[in-house]
Amino acid sequence: MTGPELKQLRDDLSDTLGRKLTASDMARLCGLTGKDGADTIRRWEVSGPTPSATKVLRVLAMASERYPILEKFDIFDRHDVREEDRPAKRAAFREQMRDEVRRRLG
Repeated sequence: MTGPELKQLRDDLSDTLGRKLTASDMARLCGLTGKDGADTIRRWEVSGPTPSATKVLRVLAMASERYPILEKFDIFDRHDVREEDRPAKRAAFREQMRDEVRRRLG
């Protein structure tokens, strides 16, 4: 994930949640504690986040319709899920991801 991609993710999650996420909010999502977390996010929005933060952010990005559901989470296209049930199951999964983002934000 590049810096501009991280900045875009912050905007996309803001749209999804219906409120503007701050650098401090993004720091909480990444598990960065302390007063320097927001500064770290601002630096990452230029240079890109660490690989471990990128992994967390890619999972949380699934809360937004603008990002694909990662392959290891995509249980909706299996043979045992009826095709007509798949859109509702995907929507429910995205809502779960939004709830997780909200929980992490406090």
